[in-house]
Amino acid sequence: MPMNKVAAYTNSLLVFVRQYNETRDKGAVEELEQLCELGQPGKPSLLTDLMGDPLARIRHFTSHIMLVADYEGEIVGIIRGCIKTVLNWNGKESLKLGYILGLRVSTSHRRMGIATKLVKEIEVWCKSKGAQYAYMATDSNNLPSLNLFTQKCNYLKFLNPKVLIQPVGQKRNLLPSGIEIIRLSPKLAASLYRLLLSKSEFFPEDIDNLLGNKLNLGTFMAFRRNSAWKHNSILYLPASFAILSIWNTKQVFQLQLKGVSVIKRLACLGTRLVDSLVPCLGIPSVPNFFDKFGFHFLYGLHMEGEEGRLMMKALCSFAHNNAMTDDRCRAVVTEIGQMDALEAAVLHRNKYSCKDVWCIKRLVEEDKVNHMECWKFDPMAPIFVDPRDV
Repeated sequence: MPMNKVAAYTNSLLVFVRQYNETRDKGAVEELEQLCELGQPGKPSLLTDLMGDPLARIRHFTSHIMLVADYEGEIVGIIRGCIKTVLNWNGKESLKLGYILGLRVSTSHRRMGIATKLVKEIEVWCKSKGAQYAYMATDSNNLPSLNLFTQKCNYLKFLNPKVLIQPVGQKRNLLPSGIEIIRLSPKLAASLYRLLLSKSEFFPEDIDNLLGNKLNLGTFMAFRRNSAWKHNSILYLPASFAILSIWNTKQVFQLQLKGVSVIKRLACLGTRLVDSLVPCLGIPSVPNFFDKFGFHFLYGLHMEGEEGRLMMKALCSFAHNNAMTDDRCRAVVTEIGQMDALEAAVLHRNKYSCKDVWCIKRLVEEDKVNHMECWKFDPMAPIFVDPRDV
């Protein structure tokens, strides 16, 4: 639904918020994205390359939009939003959510109320699509974004998930003996996820569409080779098993680390050379994050049984080895709950990992849905991180 222009007076500037027009706005939006690098002032920053498609991060949702802030024909701000339907923690009721992402404001036009205006207008669009809540996610160190949403736009801090990152090394990980790893059909995977994870926070109602997406590289399950489990049944699962899915974000966007000194670059190159020439030393190598790269995102992680942790470690090793075969894939990433037991089983390096903050806001006041009944607000509760949100 095209949005009408909305005028906002911001510190004597007349700014129009309108829907993104690909024909006339694409170049300006790409330029703004390049200028708005992610990171803290004075420290290395992460540049996002959407590879010529400003809508890439929201295109996989049926209902999505991008708004731009237009000042005298110049694009000075952008914001994206999409609509998704999830199950609440009891796994029975559906909730419609607006997900807000990709907020950028030109450095020369900040502190003028433009970001606040963009957030308010994207909320209006979310409500028009029937969303009961709006939510956003950002790095825990991104204080300007957190202050904007919590102090000016009345969002509540909701979850503090952990982002676990495993760089892709130059050596294949050894898989434990006696463990079988199979690829599940999308239909069987969807059935398993509904059985195992439908009561986790943010479980997507369109799980079938998610697993059938071309960016989904497959759903994999690990279990003991001597298990009597029939691979097409969910009635009698193995005593111990683990399951996860792999999403190829490299086809949506690529990243590049900027602002790193030449000395540190050479040091990182040195680790790769030593790892390649003398692998027996076991020195962890640092991948080349200074050229454009992508990553594989692991989602739908679940483990059960006495050997569940071993099975999950096997799957993570399998995912790492799979990523080695993908050109320019430099990391395997996942996101889990704040106190999820999965952290001990997922291969990652603490040096690269970080914490996120998810904030949420109720958009519809008079609603039959009880606010406190929809979400657990529990740091130990499992969450289902939709890879389309990444």
